[in-house]
Amino acid sequence: MPQRIDYYLCLVSPWTYIGDARLTEIAQQHDAVINYKPMNLGRVFPETGGLPLGKRAPARKAYRMQELIRWRDHLNLPITLEPAFFPANEWPAAGMVIAAIRQGLNCGPLVNGFLTAVWAEERNIADRDTMLAVANERGFDGPALLEMAESDASIKDTWDQNSDEALAAGVFGAPAYVIGENLYWGQDRLEFVGRELASA
Repeated sequence: MPQRIDYYLCLVSPWTYIGDARLTEIAQQHDAVINYKPMNLGRVFPETGGLPLGKRAPARKAYRMQELIRWRDHLNLPITLEPAFFPANEWPAAGMVIAAIRQGLNCGPLVNGFLTAVWAEERNIADRDTMLAVANERGFDGPALLEMAESDASIKDTWDQNSDEALAAGVFGAPAYVIGENLYWGQDRLEFVGRELASA
């Protein structure tokens, strides 16, 4: 059986954006399956000692900006350091991702589309027209996914369940990658994700 990576993600996290395409590449290299799990950091942070950006100490904010610049330059990745629509409410965009999963679709391009919209294109993924446009641009039926996210209460339940599972796995931030019993937090741990997959 292929190895599975439980990918706990937040659609407005810059670190999720920075690591997303590289995770896809690593999984493909090792024939691993990515199990996409959008989660609500608004639930995870309070239970694990985390703080939203606006409430962090100035030193932490300053270091975060240094790291964003370092990784942008290191990876030559387009990124807007202070995007116009951050933070943004990621629901129901996260629900559209879950709806795509429910339909048996590869939601990877949709996840990357929303992340890119926030961090490279300065688009508001809390805006209905933007959500639809991003989904359509990435080859999905945007109206169908949005309708499902808004009308099917079990979609929101899955978002909550993903958050519960994240907490149970020891996740405290995004992105987080879980392989078996091993937790890797942050896109800067992707090398270790690749090593574990290679050693199996």
